[in-house]
Amino acid sequence: MYSLWIANKNYSSWSLRVWVLMQTLEIPFEEHLEQFDGVGSTSTFVNFSPSGKVPCLHDGQLRLWDSLAITEYLAESHPLVWPATLEARAWARCASAEMHSGFSVLRNHCPMSCGLRVQLRNTPKALHRDIERIENLWHEGHTLFGGPYLAGSAFTAVDAFFAPVIFRFQTYGLPLSNIAQKYVAHMLGLPAMKSWYNAALKETWRETEHETEVQALALKITDLRKG
Repeated sequence: MYSLWIANKNYSSWSLRVWVLMQTLEIPFEEHLEQFDGVGSTSTFVNFSPSGKVPCLHDGQLRLWDSLAITEYLAESHPLVWPATLEARAWARCASAEMHSGFSVLRNHCPMSCGLRVQLRNTPKALHRDIERIENLWHEGHTLFGGPYLAGSAFTAVDAFFAPVIFRFQTYGLPLSNIAQKYVAHMLGLPAMKSWYNAALKETWRETEHETEVQALALKITDLRKG
């Protein structure tokens, strides 16, 4: 069985991608959660991840330490990871790769914290450009392949890659088009997303770097976490 190493569910957007993919596609794995240690986590994460980062998938002696690489590795044995048709697979891979390497303003200005509701001090134009591009991608996917997921009727890796964006939009209450709002609601209703979110709310530990980062950006914060 696979072993998947992740970090705090409230914060770890990269972990979420692989976790929600494997959960939704019913790919069995053992979960290992390691808390962020406040110094980039590499001091402890190197014990199980060559890069000192999460997620990291163990398959026997193999170690895979990047969410896109893990996804492609899983796809070799689990064909439902990517869409069935060539056109949908090509589009899904492009959209996933763009999410994997881009949208730095959204990442930096809206760090993931599932259990918070945040009113931002400001929303720079560059942030709106990131949001607009994401909305355009989502609209294109639904137009081309019919929804309700980004590449058709079934959940695939491209939906997993945008899962952290779903939680960011919920946390920061960012303005969205009707199509985007509908997709966000659909994804938030996914059992794996609900499971991750509920677990994030129950986490009692706080990581100072993540908490300080959000506070510096926020005009107002409502904390829904139970700890």
